[in-house]
Amino acid sequence: MKQYSFKILLLGAPAVGKTSILYRFVKNEFSRDYITTIGINYLIKEITLESKNIAKLVIWDVAGQKKFKFLHKQYYEGTQGALIIFDLTRLNTYEEIEQWLSEMFGILNENIPFIIIGNKLDLVKDVSRSIDNKVVREYAEGKDSIYIETSAKTGENVEEAFRELTQRMIKYAS
Repeated sequence: MKQYSFKILLLGAPAVGKTSILYRFVKNEFSRDYITTIGINYLIKEITLESKNIAKLVIWDVAGQKKFKFLHKQYYEGTQGALIIFDLTRLNTYEEIEQWLSEMFGILNENIPFIIIGNKLDLVKDVSRSIDNKVVREYAEGKDSIYIETSAKTGENVEEAFRELTQRMIKYAS
């Protein structure tokens, strides 16, 4: 069995659900009462892929507010993968994805695997979707990535997003 250790960033605008996704994946918990992340928060989880690879994931939840941007450079160092997250019910959070990607690649000076996540799928039926998922899927494919819709509240596709990213990091590392 091969063992890996990866640093993953969770990036996106404030209140898109980065912390909720982190806690849903690592602790299988959801809370409505998260306090805005100041600077950085991180958790660690080990996963086994196809019973042949063990990956220790160190997942960094990076504050989305612009006032913490000056800290990003030090947080991004050593990153091997990222989830770029937006809120399915707020179009402006999708429109900021390109800024998050260019900041990340500008700081890292290399391409790393990333996945675009549309979060809050549980709200879409009540609040409505702010962007057609076909548009986001095409955007992701144009960036040599994929698009996954998640709900941190229900847990839908959260595990799958991390597993897919981990498989991409393993391929990239090989």
